[in-house]
Amino acid sequence: MAICRRNLLHMRGSPMQLVSTAVFPMLFGIVLIYVFGGAIGNGRIDYKEYVLPGITFQTVAVASRLTGIWLNLDFTSGMMDRFRSFPIARSSVLIGRITADVCRMVIALVLMFAFGFAIGFRASSPLAVLASMLLMVGLGMALSWVSAFIGLMLRRPQSVQTAASMWMIPLQFGSSMFVPLDTMPGWLRIFAEVNPVTLVCDACRALLAGTDALMPVAGTVFWILGTTAVFGPLTVMRYARRV
Repeated sequence: MAICRRNLLHMRGSPMQLVSTAVFPMLFGIVLIYVFGGAIGNGRIDYKEYVLPGITFQTVAVASRLTGIWLNLDFTSGMMDRFRSFPIARSSVLIGRITADVCRMVIALVLMFAFGFAIGFRASSPLAVLASMLLMVGLGMALSWVSAFIGLMLRRPQSVQTAASMWMIPLQFGSSMFVPLDTMPGWLRIFAEVNPVTLVCDACRALLAGTDALMPVAGTVFWILGTTAVFGPLTVMRYARRV
């Protein structure tokens, strides 16, 4: 908890983290809804209701990318040398990092849902909002394990930042985050249909609209468990080698 608190205090010293995690997606959402929404929706869908779950998940994606970057910075800045001298469990650094980023995701999601309600977005029930947040945080935590693994594999923070952006781009834009899948070419639709970002966005849309969400929720849970089961142990092993 002390390591987690130390990581969260970075937000006070670097407020731009909150801007990149929550404020930028809000601005991006305003542009999408009010500038491009009419052209993208084309009268077929209420684009505001469609895109807000996707933009909300974008805050989680941004926060998950930071896990690997900050973990790498702890090694390259010499902070890990100080941690080694403390009477703490070696695992506390890794667990504290993931826990702090999950807290950051929750803060960003609360802000994004408040933003959505402020511009007219409505949900079927408070429980639907809570279930959507749990799904997003769950997948965000799984992606944080992937980001942490990348951060431990590479040596320089700049390389981690580049790699973190590159592997997230296909997941975000090759999904239903911003546009319906039926607008995509067939080869891309095959990838998008099994993309975890598509599944979590579709699950949240269904939950918030009060419609059947069983299949996308089940698919999202499968990705959360599968990604964590694979990259959790890989990250721990890589961390143990570097420590």
